[in-house]
Amino acid sequence: MGQTTAKPDIYSLEVPAPLRLQVTHEQFAELAIVNRDLRLERTSTGELIVNPPTGWESGRRNLNLSTQFGIWCIENEELGEGFDSSTAFTLPNGAIRSPDASWISRERWEVLTPEEKKGFAQICPDFVVELRSPSDSLESLREKMQEYIDNGTLLGWLIDPQNAQVEIYRRGQAIEILENPTKLSGEGVLPGFFLNLNRVMQ
Repeated sequence: MGQTTAKPDIYSLEVPAPLRLQVTHEQFAELAIVNRDLRLERTSTGELIVNPPTGWESGRRNLNLSTQFGIWCIENEELGEGFDSSTAFTLPNGAIRSPDASWISRERWEVLTPEEKKGFAQICPDFVVELRSPSDSLESLREKMQEYIDNGTLLGWLIDPQNAQVEIYRRGQAIEILENPTKLSGEGVLPGFFLNLNRVMQ
């Protein structure tokens, strides 16, 4: 019988907030495989970002958002591909980001090679949503939204239930802030999609 190779022990490591860990793309991929319960991201400079699981409020809001968005994606499958919060993308600037919801046009998605679609697809979504949870820094989310726009996103929503507002990011335009909105339009990017915010903002 052949010898079996023992798997290395895996230990938990708590990292103080001021300490920044730098990882390569390869190291990030390995970390993501063994930490499937965490949403990991990587900045363009290689800094590792760990997003812990959300609480019940954020989970309920995200489910409502994903359900509405998912129905539109299924009904408009010929237009493109929709993705949930577990999907990460490698942006042109080298960052690996995981929006709460995202969409890529069929034309752009089919241009990618099978290799480019593997793992963390090498593309920036046309549309992204970030839903702020109580533990999220608003400033860091704004920086993330601007990064999406700078890397090719056409339309982005930063939904902030804590302040009852939505920031709309559009490529080549100033940020629009809506106070207490009840509905959002997918505009020309997601034609015919309207997000009902009643349960998303509660």
